[in-house]
Amino acid sequence: MGEIEKCEYCGKDAIGLQSFEGSFAYVCEDHADGLLRALKPGEKKSYGVCYLERYDNN
Repeated sequence: MGEIEKCEYCGKDAIGLQSFEGSFAYVCEDHADGLLRALKPGEKKSYGVCYLERYDNN
């Protein structure tokens, strides 16, 4: 298993990656967008220029 990413905003363990219009951030549960929080572990979604990936380990 790879290294666990940390939230860009607070340093907690990230639950996933969210990308909106070209910028991306690793985020924890507290800072994740609702669309990312709604994903099941391991699930990925793409909405036009937006990309969301929920990590399998959370």
